[in-house]
Amino acid sequence: MALPERMKFGIFMGPFHRVGENPTLAIDRDLELVQWLDNLGYDEAWIGEHHSAGWETISSPELFLAVAADRTKHIKLGTGVISLPYHHPFMVANRMVQLDHMSHGRVMMGVGPGALPGDAYMLGIEPTVQRQRMDEALGVVLRLMTETEPITVKSDWFELNEALLQLRPYTKPHMPIAVASVQSPAGVALAGKYGAPVLTITRPRDPGAPESDLGALWAMAEESAAEHSQKMNRDDWRLVIPVHVAETRKEAIEQARIGAGRYQGEYFENTMGRPPVIDGPHEKIIDAMIDNGSWIIGDPDDCVAGIRRLEERSGGFGGFMVQTIDWAQREQVMHSFELIARYVMPQFQGTTLSTAASQQWAVEHQEVLGAGRVRAIDRAKSDYANR
Repeated sequence: MALPERMKFGIFMGPFHRVGENPTLAIDRDLELVQWLDNLGYDEAWIGEHHSAGWETISSPELFLAVAADRTKHIKLGTGVISLPYHHPFMVANRMVQLDHMSHGRVMMGVGPGALPGDAYMLGIEPTVQRQRMDEALGVVLRLMTETEPITVKSDWFELNEALLQLRPYTKPHMPIAVASVQSPAGVALAGKYGAPVLTITRPRDPGAPESDLGALWAMAEESAAEHSQKMNRDDWRLVIPVHVAETRKEAIEQARIGAGRYQGEYFENTMGRPPVIDGPHEKIIDAMIDNGSWIIGDPDDCVAGIRRLEERSGGFGGFMVQTIDWAQREQVMHSFELIARYVMPQFQGTTLSTAASQQWAVEHQEVLGAGRVRAIDRAKSDYANR
């Protein structure tokens, strides 16, 4: 098992906002969070696409990222993810290439089949064809971004007649493209087909489902890559998990306890119809989810330990993405990301190795340095007395 010399840190934002909250202010806060992460030195922010159920209210991650690009300087911005079966691939390619130019190369494209059943239902898409359409669309998007001759494709759900992009990608040969993966092998198999990075949700949306077998998923990706003469890179594999950090474990749990219960109960159980996680009050859900490893909630050391456990489960990965949830007060959520940046990220990015080495050197040389200081003071006193 191995982690990269510098792990990437970022967020995977649905986003999740309770029904009844002012949606305009919620989007404003989402943008403010991305700006805060940019200031703190986070590497990436992935923004989702959803169209139903009332909680995940960003329907166009491209529009959101265009505004975020204007308000940030360094952080890379990704669609997390575009639901490819919902869109004509020519429009997907055009919008992403334009965003690539507008962001001066800071954009990334995450793709998936579509997560919410209500989205596909309203669009009249049969759920059983979504993954096949994702595969078909991604192949066409890549061709549009890399080929310079007109493309003609006739599918049972879209057509291209001598299609050619007006703009070539700002990033050569194209912006990074990642494929979402949860339970189904379809995501990692498609990533392997194109040698693309993987965005893996470590716990399926169905709380009753077993945790994802990360090692098996990666093995499927490598197997698919070998079949298509591609190579997978663990450093480009990003794992997504809900996280909340405070100065102490007790503070973190109590800050998120009520909000976590509402998130699990009101969204997954009441809205999505998923089975309860526990046979008990929602306030106890947080304890069960911490115990089974679904969420990382605690102090910075707990977060470091949680990342180490993911390393063991996966065999190694390159990006740690916090799934954002409004389960604590705004100031507490923002402070959580600050604590991660100050005390967790350095453990996986090597940024404190030199300061720790310098401190250790000083400790080891206390005697000789102290003696030199005493000699210097004695000499100064002597020189003053003999002036």
